[in-house]
Amino acid sequence: MADPATKKRSLMDRFLTIVERGGNALPHPATLFALLALAVVVMSWLASMAGLSVAHPSTGEIVTPVNLMSIEGLHRMLTGAVTNFTGFAPLGVVLVALIGIGVAEHSGLIGASLRMLVLAAPRFLLTPVLVFAGVMSNMASEIGYVLLVPLGALIFLSAGRHPILGMAAVFAGVSGGYSANLLIGTIDPLLSGLSQEAARIVDPNYTVSPLANWYFMIASTPVITLLGWFVTERIVAPRFADAPTQVVKTADDVDPDSQKLSKAEKRGMGYAAIAVALFTLILVWSALPQGTIPGAGFLRDAQTGDLLRSPFLSGVVVIIFLYGVIAGIAFGVGAGTIKSDSDVIKGMSASMSTLGGYLVLVFFAAQFVAFFNWTQLGLVFAVEGADFLKALGLPTIPLFICFILLTATVNLFMGSASAKWALMAPVFIPMFMLLGYSPEMTQVAYRVGDSVTNIISPMMSYFALIIAFFQRYEPKAGIGTLVATMLPYSIVFLIGWSLMFGVWIWFELPIGPDSPLTYIPAAPVAN
Repeated sequence: MADPATKKRSLMDRFLTIVERGGNALPHPATLFALLALAVVVMSWLASMAGLSVAHPSTGEIVTPVNLMSIEGLHRMLTGAVTNFTGFAPLGVVLVALIGIGVAEHSGLIGASLRMLVLAAPRFLLTPVLVFAGVMSNMASEIGYVLLVPLGALIFLSAGRHPILGMAAVFAGVSGGYSANLLIGTIDPLLSGLSQEAARIVDPNYTVSPLANWYFMIASTPVITLLGWFVTERIVAPRFADAPTQVVKTADDVDPDSQKLSKAEKRGMGYAAIAVALFTLILVWSALPQGTIPGAGFLRDAQTGDLLRSPFLSGVVVIIFLYGVIAGIAFGVGAGTIKSDSDVIKGMSASMSTLGGYLVLVFFAAQFVAFFNWTQLGLVFAVEGADFLKALGLPTIPLFICFILLTATVNLFMGSASAKWALMAPVFIPMFMLLGYSPEMTQVAYRVGDSVTNIISPMMSYFALIIAFFQRYEPKAGIGTLVATMLPYSIVFLIGWSLMFGVWIWFELPIGPDSPLTYIPAAPVAN
């Protein structure tokens, strides 16, 4: 008789084989957007020939599809390709934010901060601290996967626990908690830029701030930390006996004590803390109401004195850049990792050098979004889709739970968060706007669904790396092992985060600064 565990894993492997084949059958995201852009051109011709039309929900004006398969359409596509790319909203904000964070990462500040957090934790708090550190690492690209996941294994091994359990806790925070954080990272301006482009299909003046989901992200951080702690200790730990003597240590394993901060790094942390404190005080001074203290409020709106619609929040991407540069330079000077301006530029360049694939993807995604806007198909689909959803009569919370589940399912086959959102936002944001829901609310629902299945998606870019980490301690580990370990996190995160989202909507809480749940048309831009 077959071992039940083996039989169960076999069934899991069958499911994963289907998912893996489905994901592998998809072309590269850049190729996918090129094909979608071509499909939009063909669809615009078909829709034009069919005589489709809808009434604009705000003005009542009749909207008809614009045919791009025409001489005028060809001219527009040829002359607009460059400006579509350079004017694509997410491009500039992502590049600026990454330049600053690149300095902090290159100097060693981010890595040292995460190591200090994890290594300083008492033994009984190791699990929640690892999950929390994983969540916080999301502000700095891949450092959580490359640094924290193997470090989690070493920490648990030194504490007499199974190293895979430590890796699972970190991986759950890094990837499953991708949309929770106390701070704003590079993914926030990227997604908000895509959301803004999509929102302007309905409202040409609408803006979506990188801070659009910040309140929800902050509240999500302790929720994901606690859920990750619960799953690790109550569900996953029983599968991994606390018997490190059965684990074969490899030559690559490092004593966790060697990961402690050196004297130079501690000095750098001190310098960085002082620099960040001073810069924060300046920002607080700039944001205080005018007249509170001399010179206060200089980053508030000059006309109204408002903070929500002010240079302070509009310039948040530049503030992220400055935080990264100031803290990174201060740490580098103290730790000796930055000795000249060349080292600073090297850090900025290093972060840019990783974006070649992203820039290619953005070029084709920008054409797809622009074509979709030009043809007015987005508005046509949004009106028809909104009418269909109205006819279903689903209440708000069940409607968005369905959207979260859809996103979580799509994530199994298409791993890139930005690529998925570039595809989904032009359809769902206008559709939900016409139902009265804000783009910010749609975006946060997407982020929940996108995060929870990262840890079981073979299409996630670091999935193979995590399997390799597992195999250092379990040589026979494969896709089934990783998914069997991480599936409880995915299920609990999906249930817990969806419940939190439902409660948030029930109490009508804002999800970020100047980010209501309902759609409020933007004021016209003054000439």
